[in-house]
Amino acid sequence: MNDARYQRWLALGLLAAVVFVITLAVLLPLFNSWLDYREQKDKLLFRLQRQQTIAARRDSVAQNLDFLHQQFQEQGYLSDSDTESLASAELQNIIKTAVTDAGGQLTSTQGLPGKAEDGFMRILVKVRMTCSMEALRAVLHTLESNVPLLLVDQLDISPVRGTRNRSNNKLEPSSQLNVSFQVVSFMRAKAP
Repeated sequence: MNDARYQRWLALGLLAAVVFVITLAVLLPLFNSWLDYREQKDKLLFRLQRQQTIAARRDSVAQNLDFLHQQFQEQGYLSDSDTESLASAELQNIIKTAVTDAGGQLTSTQGLPGKAEDGFMRILVKVRMTCSMEALRAVLHTLESNVPLLLVDQLDISPVRGTRNRSNNKLEPSSQLNVSFQVVSFMRAKAP
């Protein structure tokens, strides 16, 4: 009897083990997929919340962008002339004023053809002048700190040859300099 009872418990144990293994074989993949879906859902919820936060800030960012654009326009870094020739004439006038105020002598100014780059028109003026070192410093400072924004490019400085003294026939040095450079300004390119 013990033997039969032992076999029944063994059969019952084997049945329970088989049922347990089959249950695990069915439920374990289901549980794993449930965990994967839950993790995926959490990631998607996080992304959704982040996108909603970004979308909520959209109006604020647009207002800030408009404000910055308005400030940029008010700063006047670009020439507000209507045409390239007017901008070049305005630039030549600024240069003439800067040179004469600094005590230099303007030899020539020449408007060079402009170039359109990235939505901006580059205005170029070639300048030749004679001045002292202090006047050159004052001219460059005036041009570099001007509004609209001006850039000095291709600066070439050479001394003016001294004059010969008639009484002792010696060459007396001159404090004057021959200076040539280009001044660059920008304006918004007109749509074709």
